[in-house]
Amino acid sequence: MIFFQDITKIYFSNSGPVVALKNISFEVKKGEFVSIIGKSGAGKTTLFKLLIGEEQPTEGEVFFKEKPIQKMSREEIQKLRQKIGVVFQDYKLLFTKTVRENVEYLMQVIGASDKAVARDVPQILEIVCLSHRQNSFPVELSGGEKQRLVIARALCHQPEAIIADEPTGNLDLYNSFEIINLLKKIHQLGTTIILATHNKGIVDGLGQRVITLDEGKLIYDAPEGKFIL
Repeated sequence: MIFFQDITKIYFSNSGPVVALKNISFEVKKGEFVSIIGKSGAGKTTLFKLLIGEEQPTEGEVFFKEKPIQKMSREEIQKLRQKIGVVFQDYKLLFTKTVRENVEYLMQVIGASDKAVARDVPQILEIVCLSHRQNSFPVELSGGEKQRLVIARALCHQPEAIIADEPTGNLDLYNSFEIINLLKKIHQLGTTIILATHNKGIVDGLGQRVITLDEGKLIYDAPEGKFIL
């Protein structure tokens, strides 16, 4: 489903070139739950940016369902981003809109009909356990509830995959495991999940595939892996 082939990404600055990724290759199959771990600066976020077409590789190619992302047109990239839901640590919510309006607005942006919005929004809020908070504003939500709303927005497109970049980074232990349990629930519904995290307890508890990056290199890739750094 997703394939990184011989990917190198170099950023250029006044102080010289910075190698973010070096000769990375791996595949994520449909329906997998993969954790990507590594210290800050290891290249996890860069991988995600390449996957959604926000960045271009210096060398190599990234494929989604056998199509090279860097060769896609702007219109094709927009369609790609409807197939890949993104959950970031910084919530990127619309703070002047209620929980329900946040989800409705995103569905309207992607061109959903009024009928689809009315049908799907309640179902999405139920999946993320926010039905009782639908008329609340983001400022009234806890950190865990805000992150669940971010996941709700990611589900608007009915994505084939969700990438979550440190979604528990700002949360306490209880809310962290609540978010992970929600991602597990979505995974059980058939969605591919790629999770970047520093949390050893979460990775070890998942018992799923683990990819470890170190200074831009892939050093560990194991099914049912553990947090090893």
